[in-house]
Amino acid sequence: MNVFGSDYESKDGTGVRDYIHIVDLARGHIAALNKQGDDGLRGWHPFNLGTGNGTTVLELVDAFEKASGVEIKRIMVGRREGDVCQLLAVPDKAQSELEWKAEFGIDQMCKDSWAFVQN
Repeated sequence: MNVFGSDYESKDGTGVRDYIHIVDLARGHIAALNKQGDDGLRGWHPFNLGTGNGTTVLELVDAFEKASGVEIKRIMVGRREGDVCQLLAVPDKAQSELEWKAEFGIDQMCKDSWAFVQN
């Protein structure tokens, strides 16, 4: 697996992202659809659906290795043009207006992803 960038200002040098479990993402979309038509939510409204927490690329790879029991070979390559060190969602608006919050963490996300691939 190519890991783009190993010289970011993060705990292990890799980029930090806000990874979200697919079930949490789907529930966020459902929460938005359920609010559609409410007096305060007519029209188009942007919401950040995420955990608000960062995970480095290598932390994610470690979690997948743990969930799968399979070693993932990592090849450190240069940064991709335009990549930033950290990119996180700010889910405050989704929490307050949609009454939605991500429930699953990285370990559960990787475990469920691996189970999906296996089945």
